[in-house]
Amino acid sequence: MREQYRSEDFTELDLSPDPMDQFARWFRQVAVGGVLHEPNAMIVSTATPDGRPSSRTVLLKQYDERGFVFFTNYGSRKGRELAANPYVSLLFPWHPMARQVIVTGSASRVSREETVGYFRTRPHGSQLGAWASDQSAVVSSREELVRRYEDLAARYPEGEKVPVPPEWGGFRVVPETIEFWQGHSNRLHDRLRYVREGAESGKWRVERLCP
Repeated sequence: MREQYRSEDFTELDLSPDPMDQFARWFRQVAVGGVLHEPNAMIVSTATPDGRPSSRTVLLKQYDERGFVFFTNYGSRKGRELAANPYVSLLFPWHPMARQVIVTGSASRVSREETVGYFRTRPHGSQLGAWASDQSAVVSSREELVRRYEDLAARYPEGEKVPVPPEWGGFRVVPETIEFWQGHSNRLHDRLRYVREGAESGKWRVERLCP
């Protein structure tokens, strides 16, 4: 299977000086018009301290000048791996527009206040699901999972305030590099990568990578 990408050139002149602003531009473009289902879906890759990787798709819930935020169970595989090794990669696979955004950086937990604030915006069923699922742990059957959920639904009916699970919360990924990939025909893709200059620096340099 082979795809010939057809799109406009993506050059250094098109870039914002700030990579998060550039991400916002692209995100707005892919989010409008219904071209993509869940444009905030991203692949999060983590690794154990000895370098064994794992990947999964999660939903981006917030981004700003501080980085990219997603929420999970801290006891899940990714939560445990990030606790032991904070380095992480994010991939936004916007295939219908022949675009990708690739982020590398480090993750740390968001404040409890941020976690509570977001949890309160979740649908009631999703709040219950966060309690019912001991994410990444072995469960005997689907029936067991459903039973846990039903017990919680009886304890916290619709309209009842659901407490935030203590082991559930957010991670903020602070980027060290952000690459914007635009596909073209004949594999002459544009790859422009921002690289942070210094751990605490707000300055970035831009590199063009061969495709």
